[in-house]
Amino acid sequence: MKITCVIRYEIDPFQRDGFKKYSENQIHIIPRCGGPLIGYFLPYEGTNNVAWGLIAFDSLASYEAYRARLKADPENLENFAMAQTKRFILREERNFVEVVDGTLGLPSTLAGSA
Repeated sequence: MKITCVIRYEIDPFQRDGFKKYSENQIHIIPRCGGPLIGYFLPYEGTNNVAWGLIAFDSLASYEAYRARLKADPENLENFAMAQTKRFILREERNFVEVVDGTLGLPSTLAGSA
């Protein structure tokens, strides 16, 4: 896992269950399209209108290939149409982060250099 796509969703807090259903549907779609899903996260305490999705990739090229498959997937298109119709996702942002060596069970490049 070299990069993680961090998706920040601004959701309608009164439609939390709609976003949960959307996420539960995506749990099957994303891996089928080649996205190693880390997870979806709903608001719990604090800000009640921000949710997260995290998907890991080897590279931006593997992310782009995944996106192409996702855009052609009938179940994804249906799930996206449901989200658009119900309007529980108000805004979506994507950022890419790199995993720091020594975290998430990865070996540290600093091991033995102390």
